[in-house]
Formats: sequence, C-alpha cells, structure tokens
Amino acid sequence: MEAAQAQWVKIHPLIVRITHWINAFGILIMVASGWRIYNASPLFPFRIPNELTLGGWLAGALQWHFAAMWLLVINGIVYVTYGVVSGHFRRKLLPITPRAVFHDVQEALRGISRDHRVRRRAGLLGAGDLEAGSVAGDHGDFRRL
Repeated sequence: MEAAQAQWVKIHPLIVRITHWINAFGILIMVASGWRIYNASPLFPFRIPNELTLGGWLAGALQWHFAAMWLLVINGIVYVTYGVVSGHFRRKLLPITPRAVFHDVQEALRGISRDHRVRRRAGLLGAGDLEAGSVAGDHGDFRRL
C-alpha cells in the first residue's frame, strides 16, 4: 500500500482539477437538458427516454441548458485567469515545436505515452472550443422556421 502511495505524483494543481470536474458536471447538464430540447422537436422520430433528460418540459430544459452554459463560461474564465496569472499555461503548454509534435505523434502511434504534450495542447483547444461555443451561444439546438 505504501509503495503505491509513494509513486503518486500530483500533475495538476487543485484549481485545475476542480475546474475540470465543474466542466464535466456542466457538460452533463448540457447533454441531459439538450436531450429534453431535442425531444420537444417534432422533426425527429427518435426520442430520448424522459428518465435520461433534465428539465421536465421545454422551457425548463432551456433554463437548465442556459444555466449550465453560464456555469461553463464562468468556470472557463476562472481557469483561463488562473492559467495566465499563475504561468500554468506557459509552463505546461509552451513552447511547442513541430519536432516535439512529430515525436509525440510517433510515440502515440507506438503506444508510448510519457509526456503527453500533444494531448495537453489538444485538450486546451477542446476546452477553448467549448468555451467559444458557450460564449457564442452555439448549442446545436434546432429552431423552428
């Protein structure tokens, strides 16, 4: 038991882990309320079971959806502010060179994962995409014409 604990290495600071799990929670709310919004549309023959959705009715689902959007926006602002002010982004994400990316892709294709530089940067892009979508209001909802 002690040998396993001795090998434990904390990679991310507490605030990064907290913001990660808040994002996971926010995405679950977005998905569950989005399914209820999807069910309200007469365009699609397939329905998600109501037990897996959130909101109770269309307006309630929209309220949950927008609340989760703002949770993600505020959480993203906290994460980006921390990353810039603390230097976390500079230490973990820069510098990136084509040579380092090529090396990491080769290791990934061989099943070797030591440093995860490419995955970290891909995660940053994915988080940025989620935040940009939240700010722009792009939720993939369907509007009736």
